[in-house]
Formats: sequence, C-alpha cells, structure tokens
Amino acid sequence: MFFSPARCFILLLLLNFADAGRILKKIKERVRDLQLQKAKQHLLTRAASGRQPLQRAKEGRIHQQLDHFNRQEVNTFPQRFFVNEAFWQSPDGPVFLFIGGEGPIYDFDVLAGHHVDMAEEHGALLLALEHRFYGDSINPDGLKTENLADLSSQQALVDLAVFHQYISQSFNLSHRNTWISFGGSYSGALSAWFRGKTVGTSLVNEAVGGSEKCLSAVREAFAAVEAALMGGNASQVAVDFGCCQIPKDRDDQIELLQNLADIFMGTVQYNEEGVLLSINEVCGVMTNKSEAYEGELEAYSRLVKLAQIYHSTSEEPCLDISHEKTMKDLMDTSLHPGRRVERQWTYQTCTEFGFYQTCEDATCPFSGMVTLQVETEVCPMLFGISQHSLPGRIAFTNSYYGGDNPYTHRVLYVNGGIDPWKELSVVQNRTEGGEDAQIIFIEDTAHCADMASRRATDRCSLKTAKEEIEKHVASWLKSAAEESRKLASVDPTIVDLLSNNLSSRPKASSTHYHPSSA
Repeated sequence: MFFSPARCFILLLLLNFADAGRILKKIKERVRDLQLQKAKQHLLTRAASGRQPLQRAKEGRIHQQLDHFNRQEVNTFPQRFFVNEAFWQSPDGPVFLFIGGEGPIYDFDVLAGHHVDMAEEHGALLLALEHRFYGDSINPDGLKTENLADLSSQQALVDLAVFHQYISQSFNLSHRNTWISFGGSYSGALSAWFRGKTVGTSLVNEAVGGSEKCLSAVREAFAAVEAALMGGNASQVAVDFGCCQIPKDRDDQIELLQNLADIFMGTVQYNEEGVLLSINEVCGVMTNKSEAYEGELEAYSRLVKLAQIYHSTSEEPCLDISHEKTMKDLMDTSLHPGRRVERQWTYQTCTEFGFYQTCEDATCPFSGMVTLQVETEVCPMLFGISQHSLPGRIAFTNSYYGGDNPYTHRVLYVNGGIDPWKELSVVQNRTEGGEDAQIIFIEDTAHCADMASRRATDRCSLKTAKEEIEKHVASWLKSAAEESRKLASVDPTIVDLLSNNLSSRPKASSTHYHPSSA
C-alpha cells in the first residue's frame, strides 16, 4: 500500500507483539488491564482538576472485504474503530492513527497515551483501527481454518488504505490533513527466531538490577528442574510448583518449563510496569538478596519461591501444564467475547512470521527441551501447514517488507534496551531513507514503555526519548504543512488525482509498517 505525497501519511512505529507462553499471555493481559486502569484514572484526575472535560470516544464499524485481492469476493466483515474529536482543530488539523495489533482495541487507545498527549498539543483527530480477525473485527465463522486464509498482514495493509479513504470522505479531509500512525501493527515484522539469550542479556543488565550471578542462578535452577523431571521426580516437581497435573509425559514437562520461563520473560518484557516483580526484585530472589527470604537456598528452591510469588498474584488455584488442554484451546474455532487471540496469532506465526521462543544454544538460561521442532509442531496439527514450509514463508515476509533493511520513508523505530522483542526490530540505522528513517534506542526500558503518557516516575532516558519522539512528530507536521502549501499552488485537478492515487495491492517498495518493540 502506498499513499501519494498529497496524503502525507507518516509512520511512527511503537510495536507490541503477541506472546506464545500461557503465563506470558496472562502477564500481558495484566499489564493491559493496569494500563487501562491508569488511563481511566488519569482522565478522571484531569477532569476533576478542571484541566479538561471528560473525553468520550465514538465507536464505529466499517465493512471491509474479506479478500481485497479477489475481485469476485463479495463477503465482508465489520471492522471496529474508535474516534476522538476532542482535540481536533478542524478542518486542517492532522490525523493520529493508532493501529491495532494482535488483540482487541479499546476506547482508551484514543483517550490516553503518549500519542494522545501529542494529539492535544497539535490539534489532531484521533483514530484507532482494530486488526482484522481480532477483538470484535471478525465474522462469526472466521476462526475456522479455511477462513483464516484471509488473515494476513498484506490484507491488513489494504484494510488501512480503505479505512484511510473512508475517514477522509467522512470527515472531508484533504491533502492538508497530515496522517501519523502509532501503535501495535506488526505488519512487515522481521522474522527472526526469538531465543532465550535476549532475556538473558537483560538479566545481567546492572542498570536495571540484573547481574551475572542472577543469570547463573536462573540457568542453574532450570537445569535442576529438568534433572528432577528426567530423574523420575515429576510428582514432587508438581507439588513444588503447584501444578494442576503431574508432568509425566514430555509434552507436559515442556509446558511446565515454558511456563516457568514465562515468569522471567514477562518480568523482562514489562519491567517496572507494576504488574509483577521487576528485574531487580526477581534477581533479588534468585540471588538470595531479597529481604523476604533469609538464609541460603538452592537455585531450585529459589525458583520455587519465585513461582509462589507469581501464583500469589494469580487467580488460578494451580498451574495448568496440560499440553492436551493447550491444543484443545487452540483448536477451538468458536468466538468468545473479549481477548481471544491465541488461535489467530498462532496461524500468523505459521504462515508469515515465525517469532518462536526457543532455547537451543548455550547462552539460553532456560530449558533446552524447548526447541524449534517442538514449537512448530502446532502448524500441521492445527492448520495442516507443513513445518518444512515455514522457512520459505518467513523468507517471503522478509523479502516482501525488506527484512532488517527496509525501504521506509518517515518512520521512527523505537526500542527498549531490555526488551527481548528488540531482536525483531530495526535497531541500527541501516535503512536507505537517510534522515527520514530514524532510530531511538532507550537503553534501560522495557517493552512499549514509551507509549504511555508522560509520568513523573519515568526514567531519565525514557523522558529524553519521549521528547525526541515529540520533536520528530513536530518536525514531520511542519514539513508536511510546507508540502501542502506547495501543492496548493498546483492545478486542483492534479491535486485531486494525486489524492486518489491509492494502490490496490501492497508493494515491496511502498510504505509499510515495520517492527519496533518498545
């Protein structure tokens, strides 16, 4: 998909990615719940202080074609979106679009966040568009395997083009309205295999409370759990870690080890978000520095203590490690209200992206039982997609979107230094966009930390990064306004033709949505 210069469609990428492990998904949901609670409190506080009236978002639906690339296709699905006009300086104010990713959107996506702060400053119209096949943007039978063929990043890109056109007509927008997008679209993401070593790097980062001793303790603890399982002590392991089942077979043992690793992955990914422990606190437990536990404990026992802390904050009575139940949940094609994302995202990992979290080299601190072979077994079981086809599918995605050297224009790649998902992003200025392709790397922050509204508790590096983001947005809006003035002097018929010059199919050299992790 591309937009003519008259559209001035500019991209700011602050990506959010789906997670594979059961506990990691729950941690992500908790983070999202906490963010929504904070956003609501922020709005209520501002309203109570008289700084601004309580904002309301309008919800809408646009009927999108299920298959944009088949002209014979007549079936559609309702795609949900939100609009906030509170700050919009009509008619020429910019448009800030929050792109939904692998989950539902909420009204707070246009009511709170750093992009909303900037929208207030620049008088922007705020929009949020839900990704096809997630949240409420799906037809009733959409999760059946034969219908998932219409779930792809390429289709999602055209959804955005159609939505852009729809909003432009609905609000009578023109080339004077600059578009800037933010948010959780993973389209065009780098298909690199995620490995445990990226989490390990964060666990040794002293700036956030990590250490070599911490990483060593984690590695030792997982080796001890694996040894206990292999030594025939599965019943005792189940008791120690509060499992719902005894992990007698290999599949359940891998489920257990993945769930235990999720505690560390979630800690690293959402460090200092207030949902679980921080890296500093986790490493305190694993290295016997925590005040809550006196005396020296074996690494295995420290991991048990850490799991107990997690369970104390969970509503589940026990840790479900049934691989059979996991597969049954993924095979369920019925629609559930709310946050059903696992089946859809698993399909996209099998058809486009990969993003598997494995532990197969010496630097990984978790269990070597979690292999690429194990992770990809779900593809033929759930969707009839051969494991052997995955490398080719992922290579196509990299080629299509440009891999880690994308052809992008006016894109800002933002990453946190302790975010494991930075491995899937552009973290070095290797694009051919010159000054238009920029990198912001925040050494000591985690996943998507820069997307929240400004907070007094923000680290200095995060405050600086947000200021830099704001400067880029202001600069882009200024240059877009100058381009708009130049266009105004052109024959209006030519401008109209430019404004409607939308491609019906994404092209590799066009503007796309490339990954960033924080």
